[in-house]
Amino acid sequence: MLDGRILPDAPTATLARPGGRDALALLLIITATVLLRLTSFVPAVVDTDEGLYMVQAREWLNGGWPLVAAWDMHPIGAPAMFALAFLAFGVSVEAVRLLGLICVAATACALFGAVRAAGAPRGVGVSAGVIYAAHTLLLSGLCTNTELLIAPFMASAMAIAIHGAAQALGPERRAPGWPALIAMGLLVGWALVVKQVAVPAGCLAFAVLLGPALWRGALPWRRALAMAGAYAALCATPFLVFALIYWAQGWLADYLDGSILAPFRYSMERIASGEAWRRIAAAAVQLSLIFAAALVALALWRPRGPAALLTAVAFAWFGIASIAIAGPGFFFAHYFLLWLPSLSLLAAVGIWRVAGLLARPDVVRPMMAVLLLALAAQGWVPEMHERLERGPGLLHRDPVREVAAAMAAAGGPGADAFIANYHTSAYVLSGLRIATRFPFPPHLTGEFEDLSDTNTEAELDRVLAARPRVIVVDRAWMQNMRPAAAAQVMAAVARDYELAATVAERRGPVEIYRVKAAMPVPAATPDGSTSPG
Repeated sequence: MLDGRILPDAPTATLARPGGRDALALLLIITATVLLRLTSFVPAVVDTDEGLYMVQAREWLNGGWPLVAAWDMHPIGAPAMFALAFLAFGVSVEAVRLLGLICVAATACALFGAVRAAGAPRGVGVSAGVIYAAHTLLLSGLCTNTELLIAPFMASAMAIAIHGAAQALGPERRAPGWPALIAMGLLVGWALVVKQVAVPAGCLAFAVLLGPALWRGALPWRRALAMAGAYAALCATPFLVFALIYWAQGWLADYLDGSILAPFRYSMERIASGEAWRRIAAAAVQLSLIFAAALVALALWRPRGPAALLTAVAFAWFGIASIAIAGPGFFFAHYFLLWLPSLSLLAAVGIWRVAGLLARPDVVRPMMAVLLLALAAQGWVPEMHERLERGPGLLHRDPVREVAAAMAAAGGPGADAFIANYHTSAYVLSGLRIATRFPFPPHLTGEFEDLSDTNTEAELDRVLAARPRVIVVDRAWMQNMRPAAAAQVMAAVARDYELAATVAERRGPVEIYRVKAAMPVPAATPDGSTSPG
């Protein structure tokens, strides 16, 4: 599809020096993003994964590195970004949500840049940015998850690629240069240390950057091969730099286990096909309006015009994102956030086409604005309904914050805690120490206990034998624990603990236990083991 026929009718806008109107458009996108995501600062938990990155970031700032002090089955990019947010804004849920807002705004602006690079109208760029920001309120996108963290880097890389493709397809047939390739490689490289699902989109960006120039004879094959090698090296650079740091400290095995081996093990445990299709359908229903607008853009695609290149690349990007979503094999809701950048571009072109068909030239912009509001409402209305109807923290109590407060009261300053099957973020909210390097319950007591190269059954034995000061048990989530682990935890609670507090969650009670006053708490020894104290 990326051949010499796909040419913009208008000169390509430069990414480096946007005009005054482009600056105002970006300001509008940023303002809309802030207003749309204000409710993200309200609940303590939207998706449980966010809490693990919070714990890893806090431990990092306290000297304990991710994958060593706090294990996960992802590379360390997410906790690195969380740690930077904590350094800048303080250790809090609000700092993490502010990071998410910044990432969403940056992605929305990058999508605007992609539209202008392709030569499409400014209104299409604004629409793409606002559509993206509005739909991040769905699919657990209100919290700061990995899909939001990689999006600004991938969208920026794709904007650079589209700019290079537009130049190669233009009358001057200009080949992409090394600065564009270097910028793309480092952007994609950082996305890869957040989550490996960036690989397919990174490959597509490279193909978009160089493909048209090769097709039109503007780029020699030898230079293209050299650029391919350089791009691969650039993409690998952030991962290799961190590997070198971990190796220097004797932690390379931990780094490779969490960053490469555990994700591979995870991808081998796939859900049933019927459940996978159910989750795909549920995500598509939530995004039904932007799917409809995207289909309009595809139906009205023509090989020439200001949106030809943009539509072709966005469609390819959507297909690549679908591969990335399917790769892990579990189809959790937040995986589908990978669809949003490409779908937002297609939907923006779609409403522009519809406005052009239905309205006179002098009212195309107002018509686009009406259609944009309708699409944005698809994300905003369900979120406001959730906040007003039963969402915690706004008009209702927030049980997670209550559990954290009860943990802090039961443990006291400097105490350690073990959350058996509740939200990991309660460690950070309570200020208590983690009693295990596996703070995410599914990795220790749940169904994903076999992802690491550590014997997690032995680790659970060690944790309970050490008698952490506080244990948290969510009675309504007992089904999320392995039966043997649940029995082991409850036996330890019955033997060594007393009930300190109970917090009512919507689904059932959460119990906070403290070690019995008569029971001596083992003291930590320099090697990290415990001895009676």
